[in-house]
Amino acid sequence: MKHAVVRRRKGYEHELDIREHRLIVDEPESSGGTDQGPTPPELLAAALASCTAITIEMYADRKEWDLGNVEVSTDLEEATADSPAKFKVHIELPAELTEEQRDRILKIAQKCPVHRVLTGSDVEIEDTLELIEG
Repeated sequence: MKHAVVRRRKGYEHELDIREHRLIVDEPESSGGTDQGPTPPELLAAALASCTAITIEMYADRKEWDLGNVEVSTDLEEATADSPAKFKVHIELPAELTEEQRDRILKIAQKCPVHRVLTGSDVEIEDTLELIEG
């Protein structure tokens, strides 16, 4: 099952098709792009933030907890020769939650599918190459 198809538009700008949705991915001008969309690492950080928020909200809905506005932000420190990439996930929730609810939500946040993929040691990437006549 294909989840995304990427086609180059111009420069580093690419069109990303996911089901019926289209996104533009690009690089900032400082990296030679035209800044028409987020960078691939920004999309990855956004995927983690949105998955975390949705996972928390689905859990709270099942428990019938009123969370009101949930805000999740992520910062990505890209990998260097000396250290691996690191995501910092910041979750804002209502102060009225009990300590038990807060602890449970933090544990549930770490179970979102994107979090599991990023932290899983069993992730494999298989690249293939197909040559087409132009």
